[in-house]
Formats: sequence, structure tokens, C-alpha cells
Amino acid sequence: MKYLASFAVAFLVTASVFAQGGSYQLGSKVADFSLKDSQNKSVSLSDFANSKTVVLVFTNNQCPYAKLYENRLVTLSGTYAPRGVQFVFINPGVGLGEGSDKPEDLASKNYSFPYLVDEGQKISQQFGATKTPEVFVLHNTNGEFVLKYKGAIDDNPQVASNVKSNYLKSVIDEVLANKPVSTSDKRATGCIIKKY
Repeated sequence: MKYLASFAVAFLVTASVFAQGGSYQLGSKVADFSLKDSQNKSVSLSDFANSKTVVLVFTNNQCPYAKLYENRLVTLSGTYAPRGVQFVFINPGVGLGEGSDKPEDLASKNYSFPYLVDEGQKISQQFGATKTPEVFVLHNTNGEFVLKYKGAIDDNPQVASNVKSNYLKSVIDEVLANKPVSTSDKRATGCIIKKY
């Protein structure tokens, strides 16, 4: 029995590592994908082919960390939109059980950018997103999007005025200036994305 339990644990750990290993790595070209918004309108990554950079934010209306970051992200979006940066919110937990968001929860948000439903969690798994909020910065390089950063928004979820390192803002500035990204991966602080 003890052997069987050890085998089961080893199998689960291996499966978990394998599942994460199949996701995009930094420097990877990101394939086009389509998701629907709360109005059932399809939105594709290729719709933003004229954007210099796309910032994907995996988020969830129920997550306290996502709520803390919401205004910061909306402000960043407004600041960088004139410079060719497109923000896209993606919710990996809509309609997936008790306590999850409903499509109308997305519709109630009045963002100036798309808020999409990751039905079946295919896109969050492709990117290896594990928390909400978690950001992925894609740089448009000759018509192809390349993953330049993944992870945290900054170093202080609780108090915006106490932030010392604005990871996302710094990365966007570096990418827009065609400079190497100094910080390419910072572990996100947030709510774990439940797998369904």
C-alpha cells in the first residue's frame, strides 16, 4: 500500500511538471488564438497585428488580488494605449462551478479593452498561467508575437503607493524601446487558477 501511495504521488508530480513544460517559454513565438467576450463576440490575437505589444492579463473577478490590481492595470492600459500597447484580460474561471465568475460578471466591467472567457482553460494552460492576476507581455516582431515576460505586475499587491519595483511597466518600456528585457520572469502573487 505504501508503495502504491508513493507511486501515485510521483505520478502526479511528474504529470504536473509535464503539463507546465508544454507551455510557452520566454522567447517563444505565440500562435494565434481566439476567445469570446461576454457578448459571445470572437476576439483573436491576430486582431492586434497593428499593436507593438500585447499584454495578456489572466484574471478573475472573485480573486482579492485581482481586485487590488484592477485599477493599476486599467491605468497602465490607458497610459500605454497611445504608444501601441494593447491590454487584454482573460478569465480562466467563467462558469466552472460554485463561486466562479459568470459571463454577466464580465459584461459588467466597462474596460476600454477586451475581457475574454477562456472556455476549457485552453489558453491559460498554453501559457502556463497558474495565478490570477498573472501577466504575459507579447512583443510584435515582424508580425509575430514573441513572449518577453511572464509573471507579477509589481512587488506590492496590497499597497500601490508602496511599490518599489514596477515589473510590468519596466518591461513594457524596455520592449517599446527595443531593449533587452532586464526582468523576464517574476513569480506572480495571486489566487491559484483552479483546474477544471
